[in-house]
Amino acid sequence: MNEASKYKKATYHLWTFTASKMIAMLGTQVLSFGISLYILAMTGSATSFATNMICSILPRALVAPLAGYVADNYPKKRTILLAQAGTILTMAGLLLYTETVGMSVNAIYVTTVFYTLCSAFSGVTFTSAIATLVNPERLQRAMSFNQMSMSVAAVGGPVIGGMMYGFFSMEVFLIVHMVAYTIAFGLEATMNFNLYSTRVENAKKEKMWQGLVGGFHYIKKHKVIKVVMWLSLWINLFFSAIVVGGTFIIIEVLKVKANHFGFIEASGALGMLVASIYFATRAEIKVPLRFSKISLLLLSSSLVFAVVPLVTNLSYSMIVAFYIGLFFIFAIFEIGVNMPLGVFMQKLITEEYRGRVFGLMETMAMSMMPIGMLVYGVLYDMLPATGILLVTSAIIVVITLVLLRTAVLKEAHPEHYDAKQTAQSSELITER
Repeated sequence: MNEASKYKKATYHLWTFTASKMIAMLGTQVLSFGISLYILAMTGSATSFATNMICSILPRALVAPLAGYVADNYPKKRTILLAQAGTILTMAGLLLYTETVGMSVNAIYVTTVFYTLCSAFSGVTFTSAIATLVNPERLQRAMSFNQMSMSVAAVGGPVIGGMMYGFFSMEVFLIVHMVAYTIAFGLEATMNFNLYSTRVENAKKEKMWQGLVGGFHYIKKHKVIKVVMWLSLWINLFFSAIVVGGTFIIIEVLKVKANHFGFIEASGALGMLVASIYFATRAEIKVPLRFSKISLLLLSSSLVFAVVPLVTNLSYSMIVAFYIGLFFIFAIFEIGVNMPLGVFMQKLITEEYRGRVFGLMETMAMSMMPIGMLVYGVLYDMLPATGILLVTSAIIVVITLVLLRTAVLKEAHPEHYDAKQTAQSSELITER
């Protein structure tokens, strides 16, 4: 295939995988909204709700390294389509069970586990395949489109789910999800996941354990990748402060109504959408780690502002408006951290190891989420929210400055810093 044909196919991929991701994620968000309300309505128990959340996190964290090995050693297209088919069959199984026996919470738990396992394989494989779907010059745009699709789904899913919940049964939610994934399956079946692949054809597959160990060794040899992984781990742990604390402060402490809290959360999704559009339309960032460092410092510093309504006498409407604006800003800074970092990692990691590295990153990040939620859940019950957020903000700033210090940035982007040093030396010579 000549370059013109490859470029045309890559353009097709940009729109196809954006559409498939948006449709699939929209189906997921609608179903997630419906199941959450169904569990709460059926049991009235926060424990049941939390158990379903664990079923949606823990299996993915455990199986992500294996998914990475499969992504690196087996055809990506086949893996993704099999995982999508597994998701459709899982929902079909729950639908059949509901029609014959009746819906039950235990059936939902089992379905969530199988759904999460399928999502791990499709998600890790898709992430590792983005750099082979489009040309390197449009990688940032591709990842921006990917984020845009998730942001649209995050905004539209709860809205559609909320409208459906009052008029339709859970069976309809399951059918909507199956239809969405069937459409996504059809779109992904038309894609060429080896379009920009640099791998040698018919390369020998590694044995599973050898492949997993090889992934660890690869990370160990690359200092910058290790730094990014540690950064991901600590950030996911400490940003649980706002995930848990945001809801606790707004709902429990400040007594904001649930429907108004929905607007606050939606502003975060809108912020992600705006930031994604910005990255999709601008040139690729030349020094992505430095950009992510600045964004992370701004994001962690902005945590301080979350305590403002706690220490001032704002009216109810001003509190809601304040948090709508703050969550919008949070989301923009969050994409400012993730987007350049994601593009950088796609280009830095050798294609043969992308799946395993992203799988291990996902395991580390996701394993920190439940730990962080548990720790901060206890802390918010024992200590003032103001102190927790201020200390957490300071910790994240310190972690960022230590892990993304200038020496690391120079190692990650030698071409930029060497050119900068050469230019400064030239200026000194000229002055003399």
